[in-house]
Amino acid sequence: MNDLESRLARLTAPDLKPPVFPTADVAYTLHDTPIGTLLLAVANGRVVASSFGDEESITNRLAKAVSPRVLRQPRALDDVRRQLDEYLAGRRHEFELDVDLALATPFQRLVLTDLPAHTSYGRTTTYGRLAGEIHKPKAARAVGTALGANPVCVVLPCHRVIGSSGALTGYAGGLEAKRFLLNLESKS
Repeated sequence: MNDLESRLARLTAPDLKPPVFPTADVAYTLHDTPIGTLLLAVANGRVVASSFGDEESITNRLAKAVSPRVLRQPRALDDVRRQLDEYLAGRRHEFELDVDLALATPFQRLVLTDLPAHTSYGRTTTYGRLAGEIHKPKAARAVGTALGANPVCVVLPCHRVIGSSGALTGYAGGLEAKRFLLNLESKS
């Protein structure tokens, strides 16, 4: 065996393995759904994002608020994607996921933390009623603004909050996405 053959043999040696990347502090992926593409992210096993926003701005927010080690690692989100897909197919009514509101403001945390307690699958509430539930009865618009910037859409069901007239108003994924989610829940 000449020198070149020897070097080539080392390159194809069976003991060579692909590189193993370290686990990210924040793992994320883009997930296509019937309501649009969601950026899903987890940190320490908790969902920190389920957002319709663009990849660069959300990952920059995650890097500032959670950790600068934000890596696209889809496998870390397998359970989140599975539960989301089951929900969007009408086979799941509740998420069994831990949520971290690291991207939320203090007021958003106040609104979002108890949101599942004020609505349930197939049931809606209004911005005004939700404002009253959090002891801020004059803050219906502020509640709407907080929900409009929900960093964990669908998992925290801000789509279940509607106008006092019953009208569908703003949703980060668009009114068609909100209508889809409400129709999905009303069929079950």
